[in-house]
Amino acid sequence: MKKAMVLGGTGFIGRHVCEKLVREGWAVTVVTRRRGNARHLQHLPLLTVLEFDVHNEAALTGALVGHDAVVNLVAILHGNQAAFERVHVTLPHKLARACGAARVHQLVHISALGADPLQPAAAPSMYLRSKSQGEAVLLQAAANGAHAAFGLTVLRPSVVFGAEDQFLNLFAKLQVLAPFVPLAGAEARFQPVWVEDVATAVVRCLALGSRTASASGSRVVELCGPEVFTLRELVQLAGRLSGVRHGLGRPVFGLPRWLGRLQAALMEFLPGPTLMSRDNVDSMERPNVATGKVPGLDSLGIAPAALRPVAETYLRQGQPDQGMSGIRARSSGR
Repeated sequence: MKKAMVLGGTGFIGRHVCEKLVREGWAVTVVTRRRGNARHLQHLPLLTVLEFDVHNEAALTGALVGHDAVVNLVAILHGNQAAFERVHVTLPHKLARACGAARVHQLVHISALGADPLQPAAAPSMYLRSKSQGEAVLLQAAANGAHAAFGLTVLRPSVVFGAEDQFLNLFAKLQVLAPFVPLAGAEARFQPVWVEDVATAVVRCLALGSRTASASGSRVVELCGPEVFTLRELVQLAGRLSGVRHGLGRPVFGLPRWLGRLQAALMEFLPGPTLMSRDNVDSMERPNVATGKVPGLDSLGIAPAALRPVAETYLRQGQPDQGMSGIRARSSGR
């Protein structure tokens, strides 16, 4: 039986990856700082939870011994330069060395659409620059010819949607509270991809092994859905599908870039999770759509799901005509 370690397995994408790997007969190890973070996964057969910090290279190397593959989903969307460097660049350095020492054969690394390992400095944000640098680190490690430690797959998803996402769900919740939406980056373009398609891509890449890798021992795949939307369109769609204002959603007003960055700066200082940062606004300067320069989901035999039918299913769950309240209302003739 093959064994895979999933770093970042307790997160939104990670739980779907773990479920699919187990379904395909893999023994899965999930690493987390706190065992309680993995309680939603512990019902899965063949899944083991290890409690340690993935940034501890010695612990990571020791834990990887005996594994055939590792999936790296660890990432952050907000932070300063040092935080992005630590997670997106230093960790891939450590992971590459750990894979070599533990003789792991395959590494699937989740990067981001818009990353460019050939020109990291040209990226418009700390997030994309660090993602580009992390890719460069791993691609170089996988290109060491006969001495390459592992076969590498880099997956570059666009924004990922799904029932537990913090994307469409967030836009829907904001419209319940606010009479209108002032929006930074309203005309930024995205090609959203379903989380199930991303997880399937990970499993397919592990099943393919090195068969479709290039001579350098690596492959890069862009993960995008079949449709392109502006951010304005996505926010409006989230409001309509979730039933805000009887399915009309709230008015959305695009902000000029300077005002969008000012709004984001204020959000960075609000208590609780950051909704949008100045670095997020900077990232949106680069279109989040497929370049066509590298293979896509079709190269893995995956026909990507359209956003609307999937999103409608989970966004409608909070509407008053859904669930038991909806059943009661309909039975009473209201």
